[in-house]
Amino acid sequence: MESKVGYAAIMGLPNSGKSSLLNAILGLKFSIVSNKPQTTRKRILGILSEENYQIIFLDTPGILSPKYLLQTKMMEAVQQSTEDADVFVLILDLQSDSEGKLLFENNVVNKIISESKKPKILLLNKIDLCTEEHLKKMLTEFTNRGDFEEIIPISATLETNVSNVVEVIVSHLPEGPKLYPEDVLSDENERFFVSEIIREKILELYKEEIPYSVEVVIQEFKERENSKNYIYAEIFVEKESQRRIVIGKNGGALKKLGSSSRKNIEAFLQKEVFLELRVKIKDKWRNDEKSLKNFGYSKFSNH
Repeated sequence: MESKVGYAAIMGLPNSGKSSLLNAILGLKFSIVSNKPQTTRKRILGILSEENYQIIFLDTPGILSPKYLLQTKMMEAVQQSTEDADVFVLILDLQSDSEGKLLFENNVVNKIISESKKPKILLLNKIDLCTEEHLKKMLTEFTNRGDFEEIIPISATLETNVSNVVEVIVSHLPEGPKLYPEDVLSDENERFFVSEIIREKILELYKEEIPYSVEVVIQEFKERENSKNYIYAEIFVEKESQRRIVIGKNGGALKKLGSSSRKNIEAFLQKEVFLELRVKIKDKWRNDEKSLKNFGYSKFSNH
């Protein structure tokens, strides 16, 4: 018997819980999570392989109206996912009354719902943080729309109904041979995940514009058998004032960032690491085509 195999695009507004859902499904810390919007900047391929199915997840950036070139590239990643997907998984934050309206007024989502014949699953997330009455109201409202094959109330952080989500996705996938070896969890390499761990810590430790003005690039990654792995990362900001904030007084903020990142990197790699961080200025990189290409944001621009 052939396996069920295909691509599932997880889509939603910023902060709706897309990355938390992917982490819960895959059973490991895979996609960075933060209470700040725009945490995911690129499509991340996460792969769930079981004996009779393989789901390839596309964890897309939160849907927004672009204000600068970086955000335009992020939305191109979302658009590309809509072309690749066999199943759409739309996730809605139940805590926000306006979220449904905002999501369905978005051009990308509107087009999927009105034009795509592919199966669409709606997840009503954060049921642990809303009343039963509100959940019933939302279930009725979205059922009456008639746009979805399935509507599933979930809590991504508590993993409520997550196994049900997987079953429903599998039921809508086409049959075919598996596309990846069963032990492969992503098409991204370790460098990518290490840079994301550092960026997650920046989101945690710094306020206001800093997280959005930062890009992390792993310049060296040396695996050493009889000693700690060596990782050298450069943190790019847009202005000297931001550089001073990231470094902090007497380098204190950067030390804290390094220590906190190193612990998580070691847990991820299962190996001790020596982590070296440097902060550099790349003027207006978020609006510069060449910088964005160097940082890996242009791979979808031809589609």
